[in-house]
Amino acid sequence: MVQSVNFAGLRSLWTLLARPSLLVPDLAVRDIRSLSFSDLHSRHIRYLVFDKDNCLTAPYVDSIHPPYQKAWSHCLSVFPAQNVLIVSNSAGTPDDRQYAAACRVEQQLGVPVLRHHEKKPRCINEILAHFGNPPPHTVAVAGDRLATDVAMANMGGMMSIWVQNIVTSKGDNPVAAAIRSAEHLLYRLIKPPAPPPK
Repeated sequence: MVQSVNFAGLRSLWTLLARPSLLVPDLAVRDIRSLSFSDLHSRHIRYLVFDKDNCLTAPYVDSIHPPYQKAWSHCLSVFPAQNVLIVSNSAGTPDDRQYAAACRVEQQLGVPVLRHHEKKPRCINEILAHFGNPPPHTVAVAGDRLATDVAMANMGGMMSIWVQNIVTSKGDNPVAAAIRSAEHLLYRLIKPPAPPPK
């Protein structure tokens, strides 16, 4: 699949420059194995949104990254599959002819893939509408990109979870890889200071 330019992301650039705090996640984890899904549920999170490439799968691969299978199974034991959603800037977008990739991912991962015309971070309303428009604070978004996944969650009033370690750089979109590296450098400048020891 050829991934087109993310014009939604470009339109959001000025917003992010004016409000860099939108790039700061509520929670940062190494990968999905570091997430406590039971804890999220106890914090009144009822819906989970995941990025796909380099968060759950290798880039443009349909199946879960094998070391993540146990964590993914645990996720689906805590949250019903209909309350979990994959939101990708490749599968499920107009780049995905006849949504063939979205259908394959749904078969492999066992959860829906959002069909959306606006790419992240501009598909907030489509995500909430998919879940029946719940209160945004009951939705958590997990992904490896600050300017798309984390910013989208923060702009929409949802919980933002930054997955810091990607699955692999092999086969990654080179533009996305370059921007991700810049995001990591920027985060070091804008991240809140650590609280003083008690």
